[in-house]
Amino acid sequence: MKKIILSADSTCDLGDELKEKYQVHYYPFHIILEGQDYQDNVDITPEDIFQRYYKKKALPKTAAINVGEYVEYFRPFVEQGYEVIHLNLGSALSSAHQNCMLAARELEGVYPVDSGNLSTGIGHLVLDAGEMIKAGLGAEEIAEKLKERKFRVHSSFILDTLKFMSAGGRCSNVMALGANLLNIKPCIEVNNQDGSMDVGKKYRGSLKKVLPLYVKDKLQEYGEISRDKIFITHSGIEQEYIELVRRTIQEEMEFQNIYVTRASCTISCHCGPNTLGILFETKE
Repeated sequence: MKKIILSADSTCDLGDELKEKYQVHYYPFHIILEGQDYQDNVDITPEDIFQRYYKKKALPKTAAINVGEYVEYFRPFVEQGYEVIHLNLGSALSSAHQNCMLAARELEGVYPVDSGNLSTGIGHLVLDAGEMIKAGLGAEEIAEKLKERKFRVHSSFILDTLKFMSAGGRCSNVMALGANLLNIKPCIEVNNQDGSMDVGKKYRGSLKKVLPLYVKDKLQEYGEISRDKIFITHSGIEQEYIELVRRTIQEEMEFQNIYVTRASCTISCHCGPNTLGILFETKE
């Protein structure tokens, strides 16, 4: 059986520790800001993006990895005799998966997987794949299992502000202004079929009030939640809110691992600072 390379778009947001533990290879998305092309979390950070917006009202555009980039990225692995499992950002959000599929046609033993998700929603599947590799499953079998497993991943986020959504054309200025005036913090929910996003429950009040309510609602929404891991992923938020969410999770449910990670530029530039979500899986 060939050795397997585990790989993902940079949008999986696992953080250095988990990336190293599971030997995950990343390929970065493009961040286009004021005419310059940056690589996500390589030569630009979410803080850079936020500061540029506050100083100049400049917001970046994000661009998917193209076919040629994927081919050149995968080729050395294939030439060294590896098979590759690569998890993409949800197909409703980006052309990355389509491009990855086209690249895979040119190289034998590359298995792209549409995660149907974003951020550590993808990250869940990456870690699941890592465990399957350890268990000795083959690349093609793992890829097929992940395509079924993605429907068990549940991802959502609380947005502190709609300014960045509005500036990026993803909601109206009127909606953003109304949310700000009424102190409304919407829950953005990810459709695990394709990665598209919908607005769920709208909470009202401070983050200190809203975040525990959100966590309790989400953990009570599903009957059979897998207890091996849960992610708290944020775009940059004060530690007190992270600890508040961690405590609320622990009060509601016992997990073997509560991972805290920072969202990539691709995710952060659309949702703005002080965004936080919990991401978990349900059982079969």
